[in-house]
Amino acid sequence: MHDPKGGTSKGVYLLENDLPKDATTREKIILAIFGSPDKRQIDGLGGADPLTSKVAIVGVSQKPDIDVDYTFGQVGINQAKIFTKSIL
Repeated sequence: MHDPKGGTSKGVYLLENDLPKDATTREKIILAIFGSPDKRQIDGLGGADPLTSKVAIVGVSQKPDIDVDYTFGQVGINQAKIFTKSIL
């Protein structure tokens, strides 16, 4: 991800259709991608810092007049948890 402000944030973008529908399985897969929980995240794409452990799940919206649904997730580093917020 390119940050035009020159910041240090980065994230992994995933297509919703490429992920399982089951929430528990989906969370396990995302945690594995990031190497979480592990304070160093050395077995994944996480950077061992909240600024570098973000996920975006993007999919086609089922709502009229909306093209894309976007879910932001903050991946836990020491916790097996993804904190999400849907943005319309």
